[in-house]
Amino acid sequence: MGTRADCPCNPVPHRRYQMEEFALLRRLYRNMAAAAVAVALPLAASADDDQLSVSMLLAGQIDDNGFMEAGYNGLVAIRDELGAQIDYIDGVKPEPELLAAALRELAADGPDLIIAHGGQNNQAAETVAAEFPDLKFVVVQGAVTGPNLSSYEVLQEESAWLAGAAAGLLTETGTVGHISGIRVTPGLKGRGGFYHGLMHTNPDAKFLTTFAGDQDDNELSYRVASDEIDQGADIIFTMLNAGRTGAIDAMREHGVFQIGNVRDWYPDHPDVFIASAIANVSVPGLTAARDLAEGRWEGGQIVKIGLEDPDAVSLALSPDVPEEVRSRIDGLRQDIIDGKIEVSTDYDGPELTY
Repeated sequence: MGTRADCPCNPVPHRRYQMEEFALLRRLYRNMAAAAVAVALPLAASADDDQLSVSMLLAGQIDDNGFMEAGYNGLVAIRDELGAQIDYIDGVKPEPELLAAALRELAADGPDLIIAHGGQNNQAAETVAAEFPDLKFVVVQGAVTGPNLSSYEVLQEESAWLAGAAAGLLTETGTVGHISGIRVTPGLKGRGGFYHGLMHTNPDAKFLTTFAGDQDDNELSYRVASDEIDQGADIIFTMLNAGRTGAIDAMREHGVFQIGNVRDWYPDHPDVFIASAIANVSVPGLTAARDLAEGRWEGGQIVKIGLEDPDAVSLALSPDVPEEVRSRIDGLRQDIIDGKIEVSTDYDGPELTY
């Protein structure tokens, strides 16, 4: 344990486990659950009794330049804005048994709120929340509830829908791609939203899509992106984490454009990114902690945050996007907010497999 010098945004002590350590952790919980507390390093052990304490589980790495890093940034904002004592575990594979073990370890410390960052935690959070009825749990981008469990969700499908609409207006080949890794509900909804936005502005477009199986594998993302480009895609929407670099490299080599997710990627790679479907997933965890601190938090809810909050959900367009496209996208955004357009998230068409 310790502080990682390369972590973003004011790094804090944390726990990151390898697979063999989780095997040991599971045995410890079966035989003497309380012993797990000994491996923890609370961030502020001498905190006042009335100080808010928040712990977070991240099923990935906090320096992935994507979804997990945004969640970590939200946890740091909870510390900085609310003066909370914070703790977290990252580096956990998205397998229910491992996620549940990590949640149990965080619960053993008895924090006021445990945030499971990512819809891959749905099953584990339901299980562990029932085991610790006196603690409060939140799943970011989740779809589960219980007496002491709520989900907070930024509607990334809304920004993805706008991204698809923009791709439909901007494509020159008439073929548009999508790449993601693991098949979690938020990713599936984002893919569906993108597809329906594409069909809204360009119903004749060809759509290539895959969930290749890994968010962080750059060799895989390079290969998949190259394959979609070979099939004619000139714009590809990527929902990746640390594996985004491989897709960027492939698109730069072939001179095609990428639409990013989570944050605005244009400043980092202006030659590659034509747009970014921003879904600021640092917002849900911070919102949940604010609700708890201000006495508004309730179990049994799914709290949704959409385009009406531009700090949370928006579409960032490259400066090179023509003004007529910008104007069209602005109008579609308002139509979604006003309820004139319903963002569908289903997709049952063909997929590429790898």
